[in-house]
Amino acid sequence: MADRKSALPLLQQREIEARIVGPLIRAFAGELGQERTLELVRSTISELARQGGADLAERLGTSTLEAFAQGLDRWREGGALEIRMLEQSPESLDFDVTRCRYAEMYRALGMADLGASLSCQRDFALIQGFNPAIELTRTQTLMEGASHCNFRFRDPAPASARPPEPEGPFEPES
Repeated sequence: MADRKSALPLLQQREIEARIVGPLIRAFAGELGQERTLELVRSTISELARQGGADLAERLGTSTLEAFAQGLDRWREGGALEIRMLEQSPESLDFDVTRCRYAEMYRALGMADLGASLSCQRDFALIQGFNPAIELTRTQTLMEGASHCNFRFRDPAPASARPPEPEGPFEPES
């Protein structure tokens, strides 16, 4: 894996990917139809994002919502996202994205119709791979024309509320 300091900013990585897969998606849609092609794209992108979430949890050594919140910096690199933080606690992470350069980039490439499939839908699979107990609710996105993206993450049982796991083998009392 590339060293974090030498890794491309995520926005630049997504642009490179879009320039490659966008024409492929269009070609496959011509053969398979738009609906079936996007179904396959979403499925593949979701699986990649799910694995990315699991990899992130492994790298961090924890899968708490607090740890996940620290990863927002990767999404924001180079001003890719402007975020208004609303709440951040062990149980909740609520923020609105008020500017999304990912959406702007897809529009500039003439791929506004593919942006949600290539980027936005990753978010749900990413958090599922990171920690399946954490729930994400998002009802609107800038990519789809809304005024902002509304991210609402909930961990119904944050690590601080879970009972400690027993050490060693469990032996019932006699």
